[in-house]
Amino acid sequence: MRTMWKGSIQFGLVYIPIKLYTATENKDVRLRMLHKDCMSPINYTRTCSKCGKAVGNEDIIKGYEYAPDQFVPISEQEMNELQEDVDKHIEIINFVKLSEIDPIYYEKSYFIGPDSGNGLRAFSLLKQAIQDSDRIGIANIIIRSKQHLAAIRSFENGMLLETLYYPDEVRSMNEVPGLGDLSVNNAPKEMDIANQLIDQLTTEFKPDQYKDNYRLKLEKLIEDKVAGMPTERKKGKAPQQNVVDLLSALEASVKEAKPKPRRKTAARSKKTV
Repeated sequence: MRTMWKGSIQFGLVYIPIKLYTATENKDVRLRMLHKDCMSPINYTRTCSKCGKAVGNEDIIKGYEYAPDQFVPISEQEMNELQEDVDKHIEIINFVKLSEIDPIYYEKSYFIGPDSGNGLRAFSLLKQAIQDSDRIGIANIIIRSKQHLAAIRSFENGMLLETLYYPDEVRSMNEVPGLGDLSVNNAPKEMDIANQLIDQLTTEFKPDQYKDNYRLKLEKLIEDKVAGMPTERKKGKAPQQNVVDLLSALEASVKEAKPKPRRKTAARSKKTV
């Protein structure tokens, strides 16, 4: 597993050397853009929007557009100087309960691993202390020139760091159109059946039982094409009808969600005397 960040966790006056490793990976199947006539990849070049010339990486700088077509340049050195004092360690600011953080704030997960044998004892101490307290540490960290709020928590036999969105990065629910119409009174019978449907579909969360069916089908399609096998064209599904009678739709859903009765096994053969 490749290290993507190296530094330390500051726990009071204790500095714990650590490394971060990306905890998740994108399994999307990436398709290339090809020229239809010769089946070759399409290349894209960076060009200047004003003079139209192709621009190499050595001639590209960063800047901020503060007004239409008005930019102020920001150099890499200026950006590095802003974070030179805080990019090497993660300072735990305070501790909170995990249940107090709404999932909307979570962004990305990273495994935390010890960086050296000398820091293993302090690493183990922090992990155990967080686990025993049933709380998580809140900290700031800079990853790839961007500061993140982060949650540090005990996870299995190690620790996990999860970057969080800052409050001003989370949009207000009031911006969603149409929510003002939710003041309607729900019929008691409809609510009873809806709750019944939820009860029937409630189960223990087992991540292994969920699959990305579209990706698996796409991978199978690619394998068949590479092997020169013919691909089957499936008939499209019939368009779904709009729900007119909510109560009837809920009742049908409850009936559909009921566990199907097991088939009776064939009668056992009679015992011989």
